[in-house]
Amino acid sequence: MKNRKKFAVVGAGIGGLSVAIALQRRGFDVTVVENAPAIKTLGAGLVLAANAIKAFTTIGISNDVLQSGKALKALRIKDPQGNVIHETDSEKLSEKLGLANTFAIHRADLHAVLMARLSPGTVQLNKGCVDYWHRGSATVLEFHDGSSLCADYVIACDGIHSALRKKLLPHSHPRYSGYTCWRAVVEIDPGIVNMEETTETWGKGKRFGIVPLAGNRVYWFACANSPPGDPRMQQMTVAGLQAMFSDFHEPVRNILSRTADSDLIWSDILDIRPIGRFAFGNIVLLGDAAHATTPNMGQGACMAIEDAAVLANCLQQYEPEHAFSAFEKKRIARTTAIVNQSRRIGQVAQLENSLLIGLRNLAMKNTPRRFIEKQANFIAGVTLD
Repeated sequence: MKNRKKFAVVGAGIGGLSVAIALQRRGFDVTVVENAPAIKTLGAGLVLAANAIKAFTTIGISNDVLQSGKALKALRIKDPQGNVIHETDSEKLSEKLGLANTFAIHRADLHAVLMARLSPGTVQLNKGCVDYWHRGSATVLEFHDGSSLCADYVIACDGIHSALRKKLLPHSHPRYSGYTCWRAVVEIDPGIVNMEETTETWGKGKRFGIVPLAGNRVYWFACANSPPGDPRMQQMTVAGLQAMFSDFHEPVRNILSRTADSDLIWSDILDIRPIGRFAFGNIVLLGDAAHATTPNMGQGACMAIEDAAVLANCLQQYEPEHAFSAFEKKRIARTTAIVNQSRRIGQVAQLENSLLIGLRNLAMKNTPRRFIEKQANFIAGVTLD
């Protein structure tokens, strides 16, 4: 019966491609529709935690992913002078968990791995979903080019601005975090950056992150408190960022000097307030469409990959609509906790009050190792079946 039912996955992001692979490997008929006219991923990096690697293992493609990125040995948070205020031994945690715990990969490289694992013709481009309606027990998706697609079941993976979620839950909107962000990937000379660690430097209402990638490349990001949609931030140049982060330790300034204005990717940081429902009959929300989170825990992509593994396993156990409901029950509490915790971390990281910053840094220096391990175990301990 599985093979006779048609699934439409809306969105060819990491979550959409991951769930499409998982379903095809289990014998389902899957079509992915993508708004963009071509698969062009932003020049940015990702850090995948052990839960994402665990989910990719369940899907069956973890080896392919691990060959395309770089495992990092440590995560360190520093103050603007370069003093370490918090440290996680990722290598030791990886050994304890039996999974790579801090794994960096260029987003384009991950997309390439995922696209290569799909059957030819699975992805249809230039199909931006603008509406849907029901035809009997099926759903018809309408696209911006005037075409349509009829499917028995729909998996909405169309991101934080999901057109399907907006229609299903019209009161669910993206919310601003209070800070904006710039990103880029640059080539780096050996010795300038410790290529075995990822770091974040937390200043006064601003921070700068450095993530080494495979092939002598570094992904960096910079956050600053700002009103939403501030045109000054949108038009920021590298020179402006150099001035903004002039009080930060090296190699921050060195990395910025290697960045061209054309390399900068800017966006306000958004999430959505946790919602209480993912399953709507023969439609289910997945990834950012269901639980978009701020990037402070590095869990946005990880949660979407988890979703893909969990949903595929549910569909092996139940008929689709019951599988969608089971998926919702398995995912609501965990994703809600991640969204809320990530938002709180961002608020702490972006503090501007000097006294509170001093207290924060002192508390972070004295965080017991067992607390760090407990957090890692919570993230890695996801139940996927």
